[in-house]
Amino acid sequence: MKRAASYALGCKVNQYESEAIAELFAEKGYEIVGIDEAADVYVINTCTVTNFGDKKSRQLIRKVKRQNENAIVAVVGCYAQTAPQEIMAIAGVNLVIGTKDRGQIVDMVEQYHPQSGAENHVSDIMKERIFEPLSIQKLTNRTRAYLKIQDGCSQYCAYCIIPFARGPIRSREPKEVLAEVRRLAANGFQEVVLTGIHVASYGKDRNDTTLLEILRQVHEVEGISRIRFSSIEPNVVTEEFAKTMAELPKVCHHFHLSLQSGCDRTLKEMNRKYDTEKYRQAVALLRKYMPQVALTTDIIVGFPGETEEDFRESYEFAKEIGFSKIHVFPYSPKKGTPAAERNDQLPNGVKSERSHKLLALSDASSTNFLEKYVGETVEVLYEKPLDTETYEGHTSNYMKVFTKSTQELSNRLVLTKITHIDGENAFGEADL
Repeated sequence: MKRAASYALGCKVNQYESEAIAELFAEKGYEIVGIDEAADVYVINTCTVTNFGDKKSRQLIRKVKRQNENAIVAVVGCYAQTAPQEIMAIAGVNLVIGTKDRGQIVDMVEQYHPQSGAENHVSDIMKERIFEPLSIQKLTNRTRAYLKIQDGCSQYCAYCIIPFARGPIRSREPKEVLAEVRRLAANGFQEVVLTGIHVASYGKDRNDTTLLEILRQVHEVEGISRIRFSSIEPNVVTEEFAKTMAELPKVCHHFHLSLQSGCDRTLKEMNRKYDTEKYRQAVALLRKYMPQVALTTDIIVGFPGETEEDFRESYEFAKEIGFSKIHVFPYSPKKGTPAAERNDQLPNGVKSERSHKLLALSDASSTNFLEKYVGETVEVLYEKPLDTETYEGHTSNYMKVFTKSTQELSNRLVLTKITHIDGENAFGEADL
């Protein structure tokens, strides 16, 4: 039996796709192994959000070839899509496929002849208008499942290469989404996370569905207890959206609401499609209908031209909102984007200093959020045992909870009284 390894760098969409690719090989009789093991085929799903992501992709390609110099190395994903010639130049690469036609990858591998050298199968993703049906049929033993419902992005933020790597928005057929949700439920999964490159745009390229409509349909599937989004933007949060979220009990009271900067001047230069007032309104609507909602976000520090005053505005806005967690990213120039061409790049030392300040704010905000729950009883979906007696799980609003139990708690919804917190974690006593 031949052995294949499929590995993703970067985002949850890549991870979903790599799992689907592994399944394609398994269906053809391949044994699926880890990326650190000897294999006959290695599929590297690359990330290109930053230049560091490109570097990690190149390092991994070289590493797997050292593990088996005779293996076929197929490189897919965003870096392969945007820089196929760079990938082709790496010694040991056999196939470069990009972000399209991954469904044919097994045939490409089996038809490949070593004497052919590196083959470039990358096509023009900007002309793509159809969602590639790369789905998962069988699932590993986890509690939370990611469900890709959308691909592509048409936002063209000044710092981001992804629209060129993923092409225009394409939404998955509603019937395919629902079929996969039913498979997840049949496999015992209680929680699904609707994910995509730009989930907020789901349905905008179709006449038969919207983000709210597919959410309502997923909500009707029996066996699913929780529904999350991977990330949304403030523009999608209307009164109808917030009200609908609150009316559907399976929808988790946690949203990753993209910000990137709390300074209007920086947002405009980033080519974001909202300002801080629009963001503030979105937060107010979510909290109006879901008082216990947790909001997490991403913030970039050190964007070209960001002054101390700009950063201070961003910091104060983040402090005003009161996030449960802030993911902080020092700006990293990405070749091919408008922001990378600017001549007002900031020194790394300034980016590092601002990152530390914002991370300290994130820690304080997390503590403030968690402290409200000490003494409260919350429902926790426990995911996995960390040892023979300790289980880890999450509440609807994504508070991480640990508890001790001699009973099996995996994949169970259990009422738990929060006794204390430590850092970003809560500890509780399960009511069994």
